[in-house]
Amino acid sequence: MSFHIVLVEPEIPQNTGNIARTCAVTGAKLHLVKPLGFEIDNAKLKRAGLDYWDDLGVEYHDSFADLKRKYPDARFFCSTTKGSSWYTDFTYREGDFFVFGKETKGLDSEILEANRDTLIRIPMLPVRRSLNLSNSVAIVTYEAFRQIGFPEMK
Repeated sequence: MSFHIVLVEPEIPQNTGNIARTCAVTGAKLHLVKPLGFEIDNAKLKRAGLDYWDDLGVEYHDSFADLKRKYPDARFFCSTTKGSSWYTDFTYREGDFFVFGKETKGLDSEILEANRDTLIRIPMLPVRRSLNLSNSVAIVTYEAFRQIGFPEMK
């Protein structure tokens, strides 16, 4: 797996299904941090992910701290509207983790504080709240793959 996509407490099954599809077609690994706002067998989740679930590498974690303990040497980039660096300001490496928070609240302040040097944001007009979660994941994921030359996708 070239990159890791982390969803911390996702709430909307359709978003998670769309993100699963993005992960399946890029080879990124999906990490779901509990609690989830839906059952994993939810029909909306499966419909959004279509038949890509069989091609998906997915791990479940009881907390973000558990995930970080499992991957102690990994780099974690946290996507947030509170970040001051654009997602294009960093040079990504294979194995990097991109972390996204729940749709209604984003990431907890403790996660943001612990990763303050690697907070990333997608530029938006200042009067807007945020992009859809699955769109945000796709933007960041494809930038990371662009930087490493889209291996195995040509």
